[in-house]
Amino acid sequence: MLYPKKVKFRKPHRGRLGGTIVSENGVIFGDFGLQSLGPVWLTSRQIEATRRTIARYVKKTGRLWIRIFPDKSISSKPPETRMGSGKGSPDYWVAVVKPGQVLFEINGVSQVMAYEALKNASYKLPIKTKFISKN
Repeated sequence: MLYPKKVKFRKPHRGRLGGTIVSENGVIFGDFGLQSLGPVWLTSRQIEATRRTIARYVKKTGRLWIRIFPDKSISSKPPETRMGSGKGSPDYWVAVVKPGQVLFEINGVSQVMAYEALKNASYKLPIKTKFISKN
């Protein structure tokens, strides 16, 4: 699972998911990419499941880049706890994803193989995605 080694604040505020991304909206490292079409919090489990799906499909021929990192902790209180007594302890980590952000990039495989790998990977994600290429 992905999570940061150290953070400045253990329990951040929830924040908003509005707006679109401007700077990270193109393929930089690989030849093909998977771009988000909506805002979402992606958990480290969802990112890992997607990574495994892509890695299984391309085997050892391709190279994969993960362009997102879960650096925001989500806290939750135990079940059947009374109200009050502060905020709950950090439960899991999420990456804040906005529309237009490239999530994964792939290189070293044909366009057909990359399309199939990223299409299978998109089934693991809770948002709509789009296949993009460098050209």
